[in-house]
Amino acid sequence: QVQLVESGGGLVQAGGSLRLSCAASGTIFSINTMGWYRQAPGKQRELVAVITLGGSANYADSVKGRFTISRANAKNTVYLQMNSLKPEDTAVYYCHAYLGVEYWGQGTQVTVSS
Repeated sequence: QVQLVESGGGLVQAGGSLRLSCAASGTIFSINTMGWYRQAPGKQRELVAVITLGGSANYADSVKGRFTISRANAKNTVYLQMNSLKPEDTAVYYCHAYLGVEYWGQGTQVTVSS
């Protein structure tokens, strides 16, 4: 079994920054992809960014140039640096990992005030 634990959410003013972290623990040999999704009230969960074991990253168009995803493979940890935050970035952010099976974190709230 694998557990994903997120941290780093909170309340920030528009234009500010936050850094999310997600640490995977349990029986892990390697994690193919890790990523972040988000779900705003009344909306479907959407992809924010994903990164492969080799470091290739993809981003949603809405966050390109503002968010950066990275990972520390030795620590089974993925990060999301979020800069120039906008009120529309407000959502619950979920960590995701694929190890042949999908795993999700509990989610961390990010609120951006205008």
